[in-house]
Amino acid sequence: MKKMISMVSGNLILFFLAFLSQDCLAGVVIEQVVKDREGRPSRVFLSFSEDRFRTDHPESGQTTIINFRDDRIVLLDHSSKSYVDVKFSQWEKEMTQQLKKSAPGMMSKARKISVRKTGETATISGFSTEKVEVMADGKLIEEDWMTRDVDMKEVGRVMEKVATGFSKGLKSEMKEGREIYDKLKPHGFPILVKDYTLSYGLGAIEVLEVKKFENKDLSEEVFAAPKGYKRIFPEPMRK
Repeated sequence: MKKMISMVSGNLILFFLAFLSQDCLAGVVIEQVVKDREGRPSRVFLSFSEDRFRTDHPESGQTTIINFRDDRIVLLDHSSKSYVDVKFSQWEKEMTQQLKKSAPGMMSKARKISVRKTGETATISGFSTEKVEVMADGKLIEEDWMTRDVDMKEVGRVMEKVATGFSKGLKSEMKEGREIYDKLKPHGFPILVKDYTLSYGLGAIEVLEVKKFENKDLSEEVFAAPKGYKRIFPEPMRK
């Protein structure tokens, strides 16, 4: 379970740095395919609705649910039909401490970040996109294919909340990722992201491609532990 919690913390930050999604009263579901440095693909499903956020990793059998209104995070392990349910603020604090210990020197030197449009266009997963390159000190570190086909009026509220706690505890480490997001934002929404450097010391995420972006109604059950699952209390979090 500790391994699952650590992996989820890394994924959440990586999703935040890759892109933020729109907030919709009914809900939004995004299907992604992520390929690591060895080219191994895995699917990820992101669900958003008001103050709630869910990520599903079918291959690993793990799910993360965050309810910002109630300050809760639920970590599901479907193979064992068990889950952890703790305060999100408490979990953030512990994960920040773990990340600092596991990668104490990450992002110690500030780099000059710039983005540039290449003029290249392509249709990816049905979206019209344009290629934008991200440079750090003049070196290419990321390639983003951006679309304006997605409604961007209410971008960022849910994932801003994901990033808030880590931004406080890992201010210098998150600074570059936030700067990249801010400079990409005027160009639209990233449908395909190619990362050419392990900028954040959290593991490889070479290619991230959005397959579907869908507005749909989401039930309350989507953001709750399934019936019949056993709740587990991790030792560090027991009171």
